[in-house]
This record gives sequence, structure tokens and C-alpha cells, in this order.
Amino acid sequence: MEESLAPVENSGEDVLSMIDVLKEENELEEEANAVLGDSDDQNCTYPMGYVSRQALYACATCDPETSAGVCLACCLECHEGHELFELYTKRNFRCDCGNSKFGGKKCKLYPGKDATNAKNNYNQNFKGLYCTCHRPYPDPEDEVEDEMIQCVICEDWYHGRHLGTDSLPSCESYSEVVCADCMKKNDFLWAYSVQSRETKSLVKEEIKSEVDVGENCPSQEQNKVDDKTDQASVQKAESDKSCLLVDLQKREVNVKESGAFWKDGWRKKLCRCANCMAMYKERSLEFLIDESDTVHNYEQRGRDKTDSSQYEKGMQALSSMNRVQQVEVLHGFNDLKSELTDYLKKFAENGKVVKEEDIREFFSGMEARKRQRTTGPMPFMCK
Repeated sequence: MEESLAPVENSGEDVLSMIDVLKEENELEEEANAVLGDSDDQNCTYPMGYVSRQALYACATCDPETSAGVCLACCLECHEGHELFELYTKRNFRCDCGNSKFGGKKCKLYPGKDATNAKNNYNQNFKGLYCTCHRPYPDPEDEVEDEMIQCVICEDWYHGRHLGTDSLPSCESYSEVVCADCMKKNDFLWAYSVQSRETKSLVKEEIKSEVDVGENCPSQEQNKVDDKTDQASVQKAESDKSCLLVDLQKREVNVKESGAFWKDGWRKKLCRCANCMAMYKERSLEFLIDESDTVHNYEQRGRDKTDSSQYEKGMQALSSMNRVQQVEVLHGFNDLKSELTDYLKKFAENGKVVKEEDIREFFSGMEARKRQRTTGPMPFMCK
């Protein structure tokens, strides 16, 4: 009969502690898989050309003067131990590692690179600065807790309070954000910010037989109507060569001096007539009509590529043990947690930074103490 994971006497707290740690590790692992799962950690991505989207890093140790970005594999192989700025993901970027920006330092994974990558785009993030306030993140001088949000166009990161809005909508209510500066440069997008309701009158007759737009339509059904209406609008513009954007701009559009928050699927609603397609190309916005460009799709590809998590493996391992083994493992975990906490507390009290060699020293000492316990003389037997 299979042993259960039910806690035995005095071990309930231990079980909860270990499971909590496994769950927390699982959350961190999922975040890492989302960002790094669709990026190659073994091979330099340079031969792939300008990759549609990948995880990137900037090295402050090797490249303090100019802006340059390196792929995940080069970050691990060529820049281990360096001061790095994590850039999250960027689109259409070719790895710079070892090119002319690095002063003769060759890439260990792919040394035969061109001097520069002319099509790469660089912003202040490559210098570790973000937002309109041009500050680092995390910022040691900023005591305000705030969310950092990436603009889908310029791909810079912004404090929520610096997007020009009175308040931030809930995370569940939007999928992507365009910053105030990019909305100003591409103000035609404001016409789409009211598309769901206002465009119905423009195409109502053409799709009347397909959808019911009655006033008493429930909100969930209304959303379906809106989506169907929006898609029909785009399809109509494509089929009869009319321009949905021109139709939208005939109506009153509220142009704001702020960023814009977009719901999931908003890119599908952009007009695809010949004139608009030419405009996207001229403004280097062609990626907006590419659904695979979204960070959400990139992250989902990363999650799909990963195997079972450490949490799942840990729970499987615990499930395969008998009750005595479970208690021994959980007590061992508790000892490790207690000793590591005491060890790190000394660094916090003295204001010291914990380095890799410090952690290695801790585990070496712990292993030595373990050997001493297991190889020492037999204790005297009690009478």
C-alpha cells in the first residue's frame, strides 16, 4: 500500500515548510521558464540572424561605453561573473558578443561575427536605465513601491506612475501597454482605443444577420459580439479595400497625453488595408500585426518546452518514500534551513554582500560536519 504524505507527530510544521519552499521554487521556476524557455542556453544565436524575440543581457563589465546586447548562451559562457543588466526580451536583435563593441574580446561560442549589427535597436536599458525618469531598477534611492511595465513598441520599461494615467487598471484588464511617447508618435492608435463600441455602427448593416446587438445582451455575450464585430470590420476592410482606420477617424477620437492599455487580441483589430500595411512598414510597426511577436506567445512557447518542475519532482520524490524516510528528509531540510539562515544573518548584520564563494564555503563546512558525525567514534551505550 502506498505511503501517504500525511505528517507524523511533531512533523506537520516541517512538511508545510518544505512544501512551501517547493511551491515558491516552482513559481520562480515558472517565471524563469517563461523568459528563458524559448531561448537557447547552449548556442550563440548569432547564426540565426535577427531573432524575432529572445532573452538579452548587457554587460557593464565588458562594454561600459557603447550599447551592446548578448544572448543567453553568451551571457552564461562568455560573461560569467560579470556585472550584467537583464533586459528581459527584445525583438529582432542579433547577438553582439565579441564584435567590435567588445574591444577585441572574442565570443567563445561563435567568434566569426561581423563588426556590428546594423539592424539592432538600442535604448537606455542597455545602460541599466529605465523609464522617463532614467533611473536604474531596482533603484536604491526610490522608496515608492511601483510596478514596472514594458511598452510593446519601444520596449523600454516604465514605472506605473510615470505612464501619464491617473491610476493603473488591474493586471487582468489589459494585455499590453504602449507608453505615452509612443502613443504620441503613433497617435493613429487612439482611434482603435474606442473601437469595440463605436465601430458597430460602421459595419452594423453588413453583419446584422450574423450577430445580435440588442441592448439587453449580457456582458459576456456582448464581448463576443464586440470581438465578432471588430473582426468583421477588419475582414470587410481587407475584402473591399476600404480602410477601417479612416472610418474610425471620422468619429470623435479622444487623444490623450498618456500611455494606453490594450486588451488581449487588440492587434487583430488593426486595419490591414494596403495603405495601413504601408504605414506600418514606414513606421517600423509591422510587428504589431504579427501575433507571434507578443511576449505572451513567447512566454507560452517557453513554458511548453520545459519538463516537469522541481516542485513536481520534489513531491514525486516525497510520495515514493515511506513515513520514516519522509520525516528524515524533512528534518534534514529543517536543519539546512536553520543553519543557512544563521550563516546568512551574519552577512546581514555586518552589511556584507553574499558571494558565490561564501555559499560554497557554507556547504563545504556543512558536508565536513556531516562526515564528522557519520565517521566519528561510536557513542557510549547507556546502561
